[in-house]
Amino acid sequence: MAAPRTQTPAPARTFAQRFSATRRGARLARLLAAHQLTEWGHPHDTEAHDAVVLVVAELAANAVLHGRVPGRDFALFLVCDDSREVVRIEVTDTHPARPTRSAPGPDEDGGRGLLLVDALAADWGVRDRLGPGKTVWAECATAPRT
Repeated sequence: MAAPRTQTPAPARTFAQRFSATRRGARLARLLAAHQLTEWGHPHDTEAHDAVVLVVAELAANAVLHGRVPGRDFALFLVCDDSREVVRIEVTDTHPARPTRSAPGPDEDGGRGLLLVDALAADWGVRDRLGPGKTVWAECATAPRT
């Protein structure tokens, strides 16, 4: 009788790119993340795809609006880990201030980004990076919620 074969987990797939800390850079980060998710088998209009794209959009917008340092870019790093059924999103900027979650008033236009990230992501947080700034990360489930 042959010994049972053990499957080694598939390596995580990654995507990394730097973008200008502009509205155009944030838009490009969102568009490239959407394209990459489709390439990884998470097509448009699926729960996983839409959640990750919205989280990327919010974190990239925050990097451009609140984390911008003149002359410095921001970075997007995605990891698709099928063994854990998550996509990890990391957005790094060079501004030292940490993001804060606040509940804006009903007449305020902004301030809801991290509330949206909190609602869409299975987990998220902030960590220091080597050099100035921080990395804001989030993990979104790729399996449908039941």
